[in-house]
Amino acid sequence: MKKADVGNIIEFRDGLKGIVEKVNENSVIVDVTYMDNYRDYELEQKTVVNHKNYRIIQAQA
Repeated sequence: MKKADVGNIIEFRDGLKGIVEKVNENSVIVDVTYMDNYRDYELEQKTVVNHKNYRIIQAQA
């Protein structure tokens, strides 16, 4: 399993997407305002996702 880096776009929990803002030992902090419709999901602007629960869909160049 490859850990995400800051700036990567990840997908988690049934298609939600966000930009990684911070990488911790066991999780990442993700800014979900990347999605235009994030308010439809009643989410906060940032969320924590365990490394086991996401996949990288776009790596930072």
